[in-house]
Amino acid sequence: MMAGAILMGTPAIGHAMEATESATATLQELAGQLQIGDVVFIRIPRAPFTKVASTTSSWTNHVGIVSDLSGNEPVISESRVPFAGDTSWSRFVGRSDNGRVALARLSQPLDQTQQTSLRQAVKARQGILYDTGFDLHSNRQFCSRYVREVLEDAAGVSLGETEDFHTLLQRNPQADQTFWRMWYFGSIPWQRETVTPASLLRDNKLVVYFDGHADNRTSTAGFDSKGSGK
Repeated sequence: MMAGAILMGTPAIGHAMEATESATATLQELAGQLQIGDVVFIRIPRAPFTKVASTTSSWTNHVGIVSDLSGNEPVISESRVPFAGDTSWSRFVGRSDNGRVALARLSQPLDQTQQTSLRQAVKARQGILYDTGFDLHSNRQFCSRYVREVLEDAAGVSLGETEDFHTLLQRNPQADQTFWRMWYFGSIPWQRETVTPASLLRDNKLVVYFDGHADNRTSTAGFDSKGSGK
């Protein structure tokens, strides 16, 4: 059973940036709370994603969006390596470090027309290659840009703060600039604009209704073993 995990809600709910020991639920319990358009934050436990988290002073480094609830389990649409696509709920959360997950929703949930627009926006982005340069204006995609643009298309809501790399790294003097110089082959693109998972999570247009850990010991229990995506 959930231990103080689901905060059912209103926009008055605060943004929890750190998990607590009591914020624990099974995947099935969390799946039962999801709605189309909910934003799902996780933590991928490897570079460069861990560097994204530390650079943005946040635990999260990857994000997807709920696009379908009609199957055996929810579907999370995401921009991932190597290209954008759909992932089953259990597989998406199963990739997160220690089951770390936060669930957030616009203060005004999507209506039926907006949900249809969201599915169209997701379909339009299927198969777009992942952008390892995290460039907001490239012809590729990365996770936070993907979610931001899907919700813009579906609901006219823009999440997250657009930042250039100079501003982003200036905010955190402890960030590992050596890593980023290596990542960008010797020269950080200081004027490049991007948007981060952390900035989406901190956006006050989202209501965080769960922030904690999913019980991965039951990661496939209750779901079709074939899943609902990749």
